[in-house]
Amino acid sequence: QVQLVESGGGLVQPGGSLRLSCSASGSIFTITNMGWYRQAPGKQRELVATIPTGVSPTYADSVKGRFIISRSRDNAKNTVYLQMNSLKPEDTAVYYCNLAGRPTSASPIVGYWGQGTQVTVSS
Repeated sequence: QVQLVESGGGLVQPGGSLRLSCSASGSIFTITNMGWYRQAPGKQRELVATIPTGVSPTYADSVKGRFIISRSRDNAKNTVYLQMNSLKPEDTAVYYCNLAGRPTSASPIVGYWGQGTQVTVSS
C-alpha cells in the first residue's frame, strides 16, 4: 500500500513563498505521474500541477509563472515538491499530493492521495 505524506504548508503573507513536499512510501512497481491539487472552501478540488514520468510538467493557468513542480533526482525517494512563489490570497486552500502508478507489473494504474496540507495566504 502506498502512503503519501505532505509537509510544508502554513500561513504566509501575500507575495511570500512556501515549498510543499510529498514523500511516497510503500511498494509500487512504477510511477506514471505525481502532482498537486488543491481545494478551497466551498469549491471543487482542482489541478495545480503535474509532472508525469519522463514528460514536462503542466500547470494550471492560475499558477503558471509562480509555481514550480519538481521530483527528487533519486527516483527511489519518490518525492514531489511544489515551490510556490508570489502567493496570493486566492491560493489559500488545502493542497493534496497525488501519485498515479501501477502497484505491480500486471496492475492497472491506481491513484493515491495524501492527507492534505493547509496553505493560507493572508496579511
